[in-house]
Amino acid sequence: MKTQTVVYYGEALANYHFGDAHPFGPQRHQAFLTEFKRRGLDQRCEMKTPVVATQTQIELFHTHDYVEQVKAASLTGHGLLDGGDTPARAGIYEAAGTVVGTVIDAIDTLMTTPGFTQPHHAFVPIAGLHHAARDHAAGFCVFNDCGVAIEYLRQAHQVQRIAYIDIDAHHGDGVFYAFEADPDLCFVDLHEDGRFLYPGTGAADETGAGKARGCKLNIPLPMYANDEILQKIWPTVEAFVRKSKPEFILLQCGADSIKGDPLTHMMYTPRSHAFVTQRLCLLANESAKGRLLALGGGGYHLDNIASAWCAVVESMLEYEASIEPKR
Repeated sequence: MKTQTVVYYGEALANYHFGDAHPFGPQRHQAFLTEFKRRGLDQRCEMKTPVVATQTQIELFHTHDYVEQVKAASLTGHGLLDGGDTPARAGIYEAAGTVVGTVIDAIDTLMTTPGFTQPHHAFVPIAGLHHAARDHAAGFCVFNDCGVAIEYLRQAHQVQRIAYIDIDAHHGDGVFYAFEADPDLCFVDLHEDGRFLYPGTGAADETGAGKARGCKLNIPLPMYANDEILQKIWPTVEAFVRKSKPEFILLQCGADSIKGDPLTHMMYTPRSHAFVTQRLCLLANESAKGRLLALGGGGYHLDNIASAWCAVVESMLEYEASIEPKR
């Protein structure tokens, strides 16, 4: 039986980084891939290589002037793209464009005519760059592939109702504010309280604007939030997502919410990533023809990255196996 789970890997994805001295360093992709292969997951998934986005695709979300700014800075490799977190490394335009292009390819793969032998789930490890705004970089994020994904789903595939769920320790501000007034984007973000962590946003009373008021669910968590707290809150999240009847689900599964991350204070284990993925597979099967795309997001402890992201993929495969007899 052909797998329904697709995983992307390759040096072009690994090349999205800011050097050895930066938290978002060059070893993140390899840390995941080593553990992924050790567990034999590469033998159970369909493996695909990265794809580079066109400038037109990047500009589905980002302004033309900003994209041109990144291209210019990428040639020189000098300076900063934001206030201090995101350096203008030489070649960063191509690297960031590969993240976007790979996410777009994953969408195209999942949007093929559904059937039991067609892929329903996909994972892109170096992706989920949720801080970048339409006109500027932020928080290690040059291009917001999550935002591009939402715009691309609508323009290329006419998918209107989309659910975006974010379990990265940091609030996905670049996605939230870009779609704050969009009633068709169901936005859910569980993150460390912004009083204690960058970017300082995502308060519980930020529920959307205009016609989208009540369509966004921000859940700031206390420092040291663990698996038990997540699972206690999850029924509220699941009911919120189910009510929106999404046609496609995006999961930003940052590993910086795992205990031991050097930049955050949260204490999940990889069991939280497995649990969330399992539940979202179920929701996707209810209204989205099974379509779930997971994006790696943050994470700055290499062992945590490897274990959390592998837990996501394993949960996709386990769900796939659990429903096989019912098809």
